[in-house]
Amino acid sequence: MRRFMRTIRPLLGALSRASLYIAGIGMVAMTLIVGWQVFARYVLNDSPSWSEPLALHLMAWFIMLGAAVGVRESVHLGLDVVRHVMKPSVQLAMDLASLGLIVVFGLAMAYYGLLLSAGTWTATIPVLGWPGGVDFFPLVVGGAMIALFAAERFIDQFLGVELAADVVVQEMA
Repeated sequence: MRRFMRTIRPLLGALSRASLYIAGIGMVAMTLIVGWQVFARYVLNDSPSWSEPLALHLMAWFIMLGAAVGVRESVHLGLDVVRHVMKPSVQLAMDLASLGLIVVFGLAMAYYGLLLSAGTWTATIPVLGWPGGVDFFPLVVGGAMIALFAAERFIDQFLGVELAADVVVQEMA
């Protein structure tokens, strides 16, 4: 299992890095779209109808991709006050339970997002002309990535693998 994790970690690092870059590009694109919308509304007095739904779609993507990267880098929300006063064996059990729940949550997001996407596919987003199910793609992809990255951390915790901060920084470079 350790060999498998050493083999797959660079691939997961590349996926995480690509997700972070895509999320950043999406955030910049959304900012430009909203800027154009404000300019067009207040200066040209002609607000484009496509700008708001496209900006919301991009926002869903960068939120979900950013959340997945946050799970991998362990920067998601957590209340560690109780954990820090426990014995190391209890801390490990708490960490494994937490990561296990994150895996289940990510899989549920992907599964139910897929159901929502399939159920709304025949509808059309009026101003974009896209199938309605496209709006749930970020939920499916983000949920799957959250589950994948949480599973990676779960296995690392279970095996007792401690990643040094410089390894994570090196993967991000």
